Amino acid sequence: MRYRWANRALADLEQGAAGGAGGAGFVTGASAASPVVTRQARQTLLSGQYRVTLEPVAPRADAPPGRPYPGRSRLRAFFPLRDVSDRPLGVCYAALDLTGQDPARERLALLNAAGEHIGTTLDLDRTVRELAEVVVPQVADFVAVDLLDVVRARTMPVAWPERGTATLLRAAHLSIQEDEPDRVVDVGEPTRYPPRSPQRRCLATGEPLRVAAVGPATPWIGDDPVRWHKLIRLGVHTHLVVPLRARGVTMGVVTLMRWKNPDSFDDDDLLLVEDLVARAAVCVDNARRYAREHRAALTLQTSLLPPSLPEHSAVEVAHRYLPADAEAGVGGDWFDVIPLSGARVALVVGDVVGHGLHAAASMGRLRAAVQTLADLDLAPDELLARLDDLVVRLSEEAEAAEEGPAAVGATCVYAVYDPIARKIAVARAGHPSPVIAHLDEPVEFPDIPAGPPLGLGGLPFECAEVAVEEGSVVALYTDGLIEASDRDVDVGIERLCFTLAHPDRPLEEICDVMVRTLLPDRPRDDVAFLIARTHVLSADRVAYWEVPEDPAAVHVAREDVAAQLARWGLQDMAFSTELIVSELLTNAIRHACGPIGLRLIHERTLICEVSDGASTAPHLRSALSTDEGGRGLFLVAQVALRWGTRYTGGGKTIWAEQPLPGGGG
Repeated sequence: MRYRWANRALADLEQGAAGGAGGAGFVTGASAASPVVTRQARQTLLSGQYRVTLEPVAPRADAPPGRPYPGRSRLRAFFPLRDVSDRPLGVCYAALDLTGQDPARERLALLNAAGEHIGTTLDLDRTVRELAEVVVPQVADFVAVDLLDVVRARTMPVAWPERGTATLLRAAHLSIQEDEPDRVVDVGEPTRYPPRSPQRRCLATGEPLRVAAVGPATPWIGDDPVRWHKLIRLGVHTHLVVPLRARGVTMGVVTLMRWKNPDSFDDDDLLLVEDLVARAAVCVDNARRYAREHRAALTLQTSLLPPSLPEHSAVEVAHRYLPADAEAGVGGDWFDVIPLSGARVALVVGDVVGHGLHAAASMGRLRAAVQTLADLDLAPDELLARLDDLVVRLSEEAEAAEEGPAAVGATCVYAVYDPIARKIAVARAGHPSPVIAHLDEPVEFPDIPAGPPLGLGGLPFECAEVAVEEGSVVALYTDGLIEASDRDVDVGIERLCFTLAHPDRPLEEICDVMVRTLLPDRPRDDVAFLIARTHVLSADRVAYWEVPEDPAAVHVAREDVAAQLARWGLQDMAFSTELIVSELLTNAIRHACGPIGLRLIHERTLICEVSDGASTAPHLRSALSTDEGGRGLFLVAQVALRWGTRYTGGGKTIWAEQPLPGGGG
């Protein structure tokens, strides 16, 4: 923290900012003139927030004797300097000497500085710290801000507690002494003020208190010996306690003390502090209300996400959801893992445009729609087309509503992994492409056609298939993951490849590395990502037969199925499986066309699939007592755990699942 460029006036003002001549009356290369300037410049650089302070200045050595604070103050302003990538470069510091100014003008300048400095964010902790920074050392040598515990409550209190018994928690404090703490409690701890203390009296009455002197005769001192010894050691001679009150509610108290400044708080000081605290109280109440709404939106968002992901033999999964910084608001990122027929699994990650309750609610509706469409066994591109129609309707409803967002938009990537074919089919709608980390090859960004975002309507989506070997890691994520690195997507992609470079590590470890490497402490956007390690189903767990279009072939198929179940040790399931095979094959031979195929899959369940070349699917119905047929699918539905139909490029497949004996494979 050295001066890079400073004029002579600043050098004279700070009494020591001397350095090499820089031309045109400027000096460069000098160190900061005072610890106060250095400290405030560092705080500005680290926080990224501008600071404006008004501080009393001690008289010069050659000044006539008198009060240490003879109406001479200095207005300091610190502004962070950043480059186009928002990286800190330094601090711009400007000073104005107010020597000889009217005290009323100095108070007005302090109030103006407070209006600029207090309430720059909706963060409750930062707001109370900003109040403390305005008060010390301009008005007091020490300040403590204590808030009622209900102010930080996660929900709106039904009734505010009685002021005499309310619990106060230390929210912030600041002192002119940095090397020696002059506090009794730390931030976040209960203050434990005695009943007769000025703080308790101020909280009970809602009126400010000015204690002109603190000594052994002070009534409440005997009830709090720890604070008494601290006040005596520091030489505190006066107290000023002001209620923190906004919109008819007292939220806490602000305590100011003086010991270095020999003047006691007077009526002008009381008016000034009351005005400062009143302005800060409105900002604190705004931050409190926003924090409660943010928690409500975050609760809604997390409740709509899957509490746990289902276990599946095709993939091993891990995930993370990290909400954005409180000021940005809750977004609409989501993820899901959906089991499909034929031992396949769907991996989904999406992002709803916008933040807040509307985005979270829209996310829940889209996630439910994706699950419903996935149960229909639609191809990824067809599923996104149906989802796009839904988003268009939601946008029309939102535009017609008197309140709510103007439109609903979203992005989504939908992938289906088949452990038997060892391929993953992916379609995306305005979403970043998934990443595949191979065991023996570099990290791959597969060329998936970039479809339009959801909600535009009428535009097609395309699907691409990618072969993956066993043990590969597939990562799906929202754009907040790769855009968090200084908002440079290329840097984010490079870091993402680095985190996935060793896919043989545990998935939870990979997730932790991704969070540490790619995300800042306070992300500006929600981030959701899902990583899956692929597994394959070995050939000995799958049996396939081509069946002739002859009713006599059903008997042969039953015998083949019984023999295969015996090899798998599933003889107890022979009767129910033969029944399912008979009914499905008979329907295919009578009502469909070839080629007809029969496949058994021994996974977590026993899956029986019959495929044919027709595009019409059978429907379950209740046969009348006089009907000679129509009961086949009814019998299948009674025997199977679940059943359904999925369409393929050459026809359809009817499948039925049965639980294995003992509940697993």
